[in-house]
Amino acid sequence: MVMDTLQIRLTPEVVKRIDNLVDTGIYSSRSDVIRDAVRNLVLDKMIGILPNTGDSVEEIREIRKKLSKEIKSFKDLEKINKLVH
Repeated sequence: MVMDTLQIRLTPEVVKRIDNLVDTGIYSSRSDVIRDAVRNLVLDKMIGILPNTGDSVEEIREIRKKLSKEIKSFKDLEKINKLVH
C-alpha cells in the first residue's frame, strides 16, 4: 500500500512520549504511533454521526477495519465518511 508522507512538528515532550511507546514495545515505530493516533482521532470524530441501527459496537469495528485497510489519503477519509451516511 502506497502512503502519503506528511511532515509534522511536535514538541520534544510529545516526541519523548512517542519514543517511550516504541521503546516499551507497544508500537514498532514512531510512524505506527502517529498513524494509530490519527485513526483514533478520525474514529472519535465519527462517534455521534453513526446512525444507531442496532449493534453500534459492530459498526465501529467495521469502520475501524475500513480505516486501517483503506486510509491512504484524506480523500479516502471522505469516502469512508460517506459509507456511514
